[in-house]
Amino acid sequence: MRGTRGGIQKFIYQISEYVNMKVGTDQKTATTAVPNTKKGQANGAGRKRGTTKGERFMKIDNLRRRVPVRACVTLCLAVELATPAAATNGYIANGYGGGSKGMAGAGVAVPTGVLGLAQNPAMGNKIGNSAGFCLTTFAPDRGFTVDGAGGLQTGTQKSKNDIFFIPCGGANFRLSDRAALGLFMFGNGGMNTEYDTNVFVPGYGPAGTAPLGVNLEQAFFSANLSYQVNDKLAVGFSPIYALQRFSATGFENFTGFSADPANMTNNGDDWSSGFGFNLGVLYEPNAQWSFGAAYRSRMQMEEFDKYSGLFAEQGGFDVPAVATIGAAYRPPNTPRLTLTAGAQRIFYGDIKALANSSTSLAAPFGADDGPGFGWKDVDVLRVAAIYQANPRLTLRGGLSYATEFTDGENALLNIVAPATPQWHASVGASYKLDDHWGITASYTHAFENSVRGTNPALAPTQPVKIRMRQDELAIGMTYRW
Repeated sequence: MRGTRGGIQKFIYQISEYVNMKVGTDQKTATTAVPNTKKGQANGAGRKRGTTKGERFMKIDNLRRRVPVRACVTLCLAVELATPAAATNGYIANGYGGGSKGMAGAGVAVPTGVLGLAQNPAMGNKIGNSAGFCLTTFAPDRGFTVDGAGGLQTGTQKSKNDIFFIPCGGANFRLSDRAALGLFMFGNGGMNTEYDTNVFVPGYGPAGTAPLGVNLEQAFFSANLSYQVNDKLAVGFSPIYALQRFSATGFENFTGFSADPANMTNNGDDWSSGFGFNLGVLYEPNAQWSFGAAYRSRMQMEEFDKYSGLFAEQGGFDVPAVATIGAAYRPPNTPRLTLTAGAQRIFYGDIKALANSSTSLAAPFGADDGPGFGWKDVDVLRVAAIYQANPRLTLRGGLSYATEFTDGENALLNIVAPATPQWHASVGASYKLDDHWGITASYTHAFENSVRGTNPALAPTQPVKIRMRQDELAIGMTYRW
C-alpha cells in the first residue's frame, strides 16, 4: 500500500535500535572499568588490559538487563498489525494491556503499565522504567437470524473464525525526575465476519459469491512524552501512527447501487495509514484522590481505494476521536484498596462510512452521502477496583456499560459488523516474580446482546436480528529496572 509496509518496517527497526541504545545508556555504570590488579601487571597508558572476573560478571548482568527490554519491544513491534479487535465497544478495544483489561477498560486515573499510556499519556512518570509484552486471546461468537418472506435467505447463520491472537507491548524510560518517554504498539480494534452462505443470493441476484463478510484490522504505533509539572499535576502527549487493513467479500449484488462498481467488493486486502495524537492529564490533589482525562484525536487516514465504491466519501475510513475522563479514590482507612470510575465517548457519528444510514438508497454506495452502517456515538461507563493483597499480588475487577451502537432499522448491513455487546465484566491480577519481572493476566466476558429490526429500503418485510458475545484472556510479562 503506497510504500506503507516498507515504511513501517523501517519505523520498527529505528525504535528497536533506540531501545537498545537507551537501555545500554541507562546501564552504562554497570560496566565501568575495574582496575586490573593481577600481580606484576600495571594498568598504565598504552598497556592492553585483560577482562577481570568482576568485569565479566558486570557485563553479563548488563546483558541480562538489556536483552529482555529490547526483545520485548522488538517482538511486539515486529507484528505489523494486530489481528481483528479485542473485547470491544463498537469496534474499538475495551482497554489496552492486562492491567486495564482487568478493570473492564478503566485506567485513565490510575497507572496500569506501559500500555496504560494508550489511555492516558500523562502516566509515564508513574510507570517509571519498564517494558511489557502482552498477548490477548480473543474469542467472539457472532451471527444473525433472518425471518419473514422476501429476498433474503431465512434462517440463522454463525460466523467462522472464533479465535484471534492479539499482541501488544512497548517500553517506558525515565528521562529525568520530571520527564519520561514511552514507545509502544497496540491493536486499537477491528472487526471480522465470514459467513459460508451469502444471505443476499439468489433473492438480490445471482452474482453474489460466498463467503460474505469483512475483515478490518487497526494497529497504532506511538511515542509518548510525559512531564511532571509539579507534585500534583502531570501532562502527556503522544503522536500516533495508525495503520489499518480492510477487505470485503460477497457484495456483488450491490454493485448496481455503487458509484464505483469495480471497487466495491472482492478486491483483496487494501491498506491505509494516517496520523493523530493523544493528550492526557493527571491531577492528584492529595493522597486519596486522583483525576485523569484524555483526548485522542480523529485519525486522518488514507482512503481505501479498492473499496471506494463501498464506503462513503470514496473509501474514506478515518478512526474516530475518543474522549475519556475518570477519578480514583483510596480510602484512608483501607490503603490497599483503590476504587475508580470513568466515562468515555467514542465519536463514531463523525465517520460517514460508519454513521450514514442504510435505510435509504437516495445516494449510491461510495458517494459522500452513500449508505453506511448507521452507527452512533457510543458512551461507555466504567467502575473498577484494585486491591493490593500483599507486596507481590495485586487483584483487579471491573464492570463497563456501553450505549447501543446502532438501531434496528440498520441491522441488515450490520450482519457483517455485529458490534452488539454493551456489558463487559472483567477480573485480573498481577504478580511480582522478583525485583524486575512480573506477570499480569485478565479475563473479560462481554455478555451477549442483540439488535433486531427491519430495513425499510433493502428488506421491508424481513426482520433481521444480529448478535454477539465475546470472551477474552490476556496474559503479559513486565520487566522493570
